[in-house]
Amino acid sequence: MGYPECMGCGSGGSSLNQINNSIRPGARKIFCVKFQKEMEGLDEIPFEGHPLGQKIYDNVSKEAWKMWVEHMKMLMNEYRLNLGTAQAQEFLLEQMDKYFFGEGAQLPPDFVAPKSKG
Repeated sequence: MGYPECMGCGSGGSSLNQINNSIRPGARKIFCVKFQKEMEGLDEIPFEGHPLGQKIYDNVSKEAWKMWVEHMKMLMNEYRLNLGTAQAQEFLLEQMDKYFFGEGAQLPPDFVAPKSKG
């Protein structure tokens, strides 16, 4: 998709900067692996007791975590995962590790982005 060359012209702002870059006073700061900049960290460790949970807490911003949650919902729906099974939980942990620290989470092979109805 092509964007006009001067989206950020004039005001110096960029429409690509719609991610919440503000860090609340007193909030925990981390260097986010997804955005490659200092951002507000998560308030608590996800998956307490699992090594990946601590790694995410130390390296993933709140904004990146929100993006993962949306991606995870798509994976759960596309793969029809039952989170009550160990296999589904391990699959999501593996995808999460890839999403943040690997080559990026894979889309299902037959995934087709939803078309807008109209």
